[in-house]
Amino acid sequence: MTDNNAYQPPKVWVWEKGEGTWASINRPIAGATHEKELPVGKHPLQLYSLGTPNGQKVTILLEELLALGETGAEYDAWLIKIGEGDQFGSGFVSANPNSKIPALMDHSGDTPIRVFESGHILLYLAEKFGKFLPTDHAKRTEVMNWLFWLQGSAPYLGGGFGHFYHYAPEKIEYAINRFTMEAKRQLDVLDRHLAENRYFGGDAYTIADMAIWPWYGNLALGKQYGAGEFLEVESYKNVQRWTKEILERPAVQRGRIVNRSFGELHEQLHERHDASDFELRTQDKIGEKEEN
Repeated sequence: MTDNNAYQPPKVWVWEKGEGTWASINRPIAGATHEKELPVGKHPLQLYSLGTPNGQKVTILLEELLALGETGAEYDAWLIKIGEGDQFGSGFVSANPNSKIPALMDHSGDTPIRVFESGHILLYLAEKFGKFLPTDHAKRTEVMNWLFWLQGSAPYLGGGFGHFYHYAPEKIEYAINRFTMEAKRQLDVLDRHLAENRYFGGDAYTIADMAIWPWYGNLALGKQYGAGEFLEVESYKNVQRWTKEILERPAVQRGRIVNRSFGELHEQLHERHDASDFELRTQDKIGEKEEN
């Protein structure tokens, strides 16, 4: 049925600030809006991020590397408040001209190296330390298949389903139906693969799992968009098995809360500059709960 009152695109689109959670930071141009240098801590690796799924990918890998004794993976994690526009500061734009978290600066060499895009940061660190990425050509290719799958699929889950189901100021039936179908299709893709494989690269835990887990693992746990029941996430048994197995890893438990400034207090560590910050965070949050 045709709705005569339906929206019709103009001949030339003109930007008007919209409504909704992220309207204040969305704009059709790139570049810095203000001067603000990035802080630099004591470690070679400087991460500028927020504890969203894309941010969690990197901090999980860094914590996994440290758990293996890779001292060169020590890092400072600085909080980038995207709701306040920190990603448009001149220093952050220099680190990532796309103004998206996370961004990494590697100061371990003579000249600092910038690394942006979460999937590339995972690959960069895996190659730098020689961990969580197979050297066998066929196995490495399979890991890269799933790493690139995630980078191409997650926008449909986040910017598609998550936006229209959870964040959009008005509920649009067509959009929700379209992206719900896609989210469930993606879950089915993952579930079918995990029916025959322990991890996404096969028998070994790799950066492919670290990339996929923050998005689809959190979704399977019912922690993403309040949509667990709506998407019937419990019905994806193999995804559930994989999700819970990875959640048991101490490095994942640490990495998923770094730069997190929302949610339950015990799941927040705004900045991380030393391993002891996790213990201090626990004590601080317990104190806050007792005071409340």
